[in-house]
Amino acid sequence: MSTRGDGGRGLKQRVKTARGRTASSNRWLQRQLNDPYVRRAKAEGYRSRAAFKLAELDERFRLLKPGHKVVDLGAAPGGWTQYAVERVKAGAPGGGRVVGIDINPWDNIAGADCLTLDFLDPAAPEKLKAALGGKADVVLSDMAAPTTGHAGTDHIRIMALAEAAWAFAEDVLAPGGAFVCKVFQGGTEGTLLKAIKARSTQVKHAKPPASRKESAEVYLIATGFKSG
Repeated sequence: MSTRGDGGRGLKQRVKTARGRTASSNRWLQRQLNDPYVRRAKAEGYRSRAAFKLAELDERFRLLKPGHKVVDLGAAPGGWTQYAVERVKAGAPGGGRVVGIDINPWDNIAGADCLTLDFLDPAAPEKLKAALGGKADVVLSDMAAPTTGHAGTDHIRIMALAEAAWAFAEDVLAPGGAFVCKVFQGGTEGTLLKAIKARSTQVKHAKPPASRKESAEVYLIATGFKSG
């Protein structure tokens, strides 16, 4: 899948009627109608525009290869899982394996094991490892807590999820593996960043072009995992 182009630039679409919708709902709908990545996702059969975020990170950092075993945390509705299945050729002879988990119900994806469960449930890590059937080459986390509008609180929540994702990655990653995790602008909290750097050959922060400009999200990409 190419990550370049906008899938059809053209005239902006306008919401024809605002009846029964709040102003914020109208702004969201207007943005969706005019978002080139939303149009591309629909045209290419992806469940969400988020697939292109992972595609752009993969293109830059060479994260996913045929035969890889991948865990996708916070997977619903499944855009990242779909892209990972394609890249590692999951479900094909000699292909890789993709396991996704989300607290929200989501439909199965061909070639992937899709779990509906809170990742913070104590039983979740073992269920993921059982489905994976071995060490992971890549752990992806696009998890995000509901925002409160208070920057400090939101930062604490997203960092708590990042810490949980990294703790799992340390347990399940194979030597040389990669870890990708959503954080907020300002980067990863110092103690966690230090821990990740100690176990990785390279650590970068990146904001893929598909991430909306107004969004505070950035991604941490750690490659070359070092076993303990």
